[in-house]
Amino acid sequence: MKSLYIMGTPSSGKTVVALGLAQKLRQEGLKVGYFKPIADGRKLDGKTDMDAVLMKEVLGLAAPLDKIAPAMAGPFYLSAQAALKDAVENIEEAFVEVSKGADIVIVDGALSIDILGSFGLDCVSLSKKIGSSALLVLKVENDYSLDNAIFLNRHLALEGIPVLGTIFSNVPRPLYSKTEGVYRPILEKAGYKTLGVFPTRPEIAAPTVGEYYEMLGGEVLAAHDRMNLLVEDVVVGAMTMASALTYLRRAANKAVVLGGDRADLALAALETSTSVLILTGGLYPDVKVVARAEEMKVPVILVHYDTYTTIEKIGQVSRHIKPSDKESIGVALENIVSYCDWQYILKNI
Repeated sequence: MKSLYIMGTPSSGKTVVALGLAQKLRQEGLKVGYFKPIADGRKLDGKTDMDAVLMKEVLGLAAPLDKIAPAMAGPFYLSAQAALKDAVENIEEAFVEVSKGADIVIVDGALSIDILGSFGLDCVSLSKKIGSSALLVLKVENDYSLDNAIFLNRHLALEGIPVLGTIFSNVPRPLYSKTEGVYRPILEKAGYKTLGVFPTRPEIAAPTVGEYYEMLGGEVLAAHDRMNLLVEDVVVGAMTMASALTYLRRAANKAVVLGGDRADLALAALETSTSVLILTGGLYPDVKVVARAEEMKVPVILVHYDTYTTIEKIGQVSRHIKPSDKESIGVALENIVSYCDWQYILKNI
């Protein structure tokens, strides 16, 4: 049995890569297991890790969920560090359990490669303990992303961990050609292989209105059945009406955040490509806004936070594929087939 530890940077789409790669390896006749040693606290129905539920259902895994995701740690894990006391032993035992009958186990890394380093539970330490090869998945934001790729490859090499290569994921359209034509050659000149460059795909990268609602809470005032709409941009309605339409027309499939008393701006936003209106301050909007939103089938979420707090919370929202998201699951596989050198992974794992 072999294992591949997928690790990298936040919001790079590690779980999406794991999902797509697992499906492809199964198509090639391998028995694939899935393991997430450190879950980050995102739970389904407040009970089980969302990614563990997704992978268990998609792959038809026999192992119980508490073995697939044996430990959990949020951003303030030191306040509950007693729960991590026996984590290393539990993780090693759980890994043995999920490995039974598998040709390969795909290990899904924590939010970032260094998380839980103070407990020796970071991705590097755990990959050594369970004897995994590494696959780096890195989000591209600017030229610093290339530096990050070189640094992490070098660090893993110094730690003695075999690295199959790097996938640049969630690459914005303006940076795609640069990633292929500049970042890839520089990385490979430094001696590190690039296994793929994945463009940003809204189907798997853009959060849904429902995920914004899960983060913000509040009250849905219109279009309750349209919570699956994708949100590709966020616009804060702090502009004057004179300039509003210019800004609003620039962004497609957007969330517009504004005070509930800005009926004029809300109505203007509804005439453009808007996925959701998020009204702040607990101020109920004019009845015309709700009526027009219902007519346009655009959800309206009323929250009691101020605009600043709302924007902070929105910054924490990310896309989580659910077992029912057949299209997104298919896109994850398509990414591997179209943009990844999966044959190299298959030969060298």
